[in-house]
Amino acid sequence: MRPAWGESRQCGRRAVGRSASFVLVAFAFAVTMLGTTLPTPLYPIYRAELGLSELTVTIIFAVYAAGVIVALVLFGNLSDEIGRRRTLLPGLACSALSAIAFVLAAGLPLILAGRVLSGLSAGLFTGAATGALVDLAPDGDGDRASLVASVVNIGGLALGPVLAGVLSQYAGAPLRLAFWVDLALLLPAAVGLWLLAEPVEGAEERPVRIRPTRLGVPDEARAVFVPAAIAAFAGFAVLGLFTAVAPAFLSEVLDIGNHAVTGLAVLAVFGSSTLGQAVGRGLSSDRALPLGCALLIAGMAMLAVALSAASLGLLLAGGAVAGFGQGMAFAAGLAAVNEAAPAERRAGTASSYFVVAYGAISIPVIGIGLLARASDLVEAGTVFAAIDAVLAAAAIAAILRLRRRRTPA
Repeated sequence: MRPAWGESRQCGRRAVGRSASFVLVAFAFAVTMLGTTLPTPLYPIYRAELGLSELTVTIIFAVYAAGVIVALVLFGNLSDEIGRRRTLLPGLACSALSAIAFVLAAGLPLILAGRVLSGLSAGLFTGAATGALVDLAPDGDGDRASLVASVVNIGGLALGPVLAGVLSQYAGAPLRLAFWVDLALLLPAAVGLWLLAEPVEGAEERPVRIRPTRLGVPDEARAVFVPAAIAAFAGFAVLGLFTAVAPAFLSEVLDIGNHAVTGLAVLAVFGSSTLGQAVGRGLSSDRALPLGCALLIAGMAMLAVALSAASLGLLLAGGAVAGFGQGMAFAAGLAAVNEAAPAERRAGTASSYFVVAYGAISIPVIGIGLLARASDLVEAGTVFAAIDAVLAAAAIAAILRLRRRRTPA
């Protein structure tokens, strides 16, 4: 049962209407995700000023994924219990604390703390904001609201490096200004969420009880989950590569020190991912998942050639192709997993899928950092591209085997 949208007050505060609430949630979602990728073009500056190794930079990035996974497991169902608004506001607070940590950071401890807080903010927002947008969808169009959520999510991730890259390259205080701007954007987002019309009826009167999400994959969904999870791992590893290691590739391999270019390189990947998700939603999972994996393989081949040839154009093109494939495969895989899982196990199955995906952001990039320490970035990137292509090919093989089982003799 939906709340009475004509009422102007909720729990003693004035709330805006449903359409305005939809816009406010979308804005807060975008700003929060933008904050998670702001440090990307700044890593070379941190390395130079703090004497950090490439391995340390990858660990800094990886703790973000740890924060996301912790939030997904501990708070994945929280907004269904206590409401979207009471879940989103703490997520926004974590985002603000992350920005403050980076503003004050003079060494590694506060940088690590900022990344963990950033991961917690993303984990709290991803499910709650998506649920809120579906709840608040104009005319009850849940499919369109889900697409808006995906675009806002990935769009925010894409814009963060561009904003930080441009400000650090062409304005003063390169390690501080982007986070001050982030805090300025978070302020109206906080006001908007305070005025949000809570779509979960009665939620604001319920006590806060944390019930960890039960992870696991039911037997009936396992055959679908395995190839989808392999594809998600391969795709999110690419996102991790471009957000954690791309700045070093550009500066050390291609001799490009312009931080704005780094931001644009990440934008190419995430922007293509957004398009891939939109296209993938219009295709059946059986078609979109293997096609997305094939594009991942093509993108990794282009990346390997770009590194050996030191070609910026080929690097950007490879990132765009791989990003498009990642978006398509991820959207198709999530749809297939949700469809295969029984309703009572759907939340835990989807959460398991996201844990695999976010694990892929951290584990491979740490491997790249270790390999780069033993050899160089070109070799590390080439090895990564080969392994990622093999994973995508394994996902395609698993999909084909599943199709053969479904097809009667």
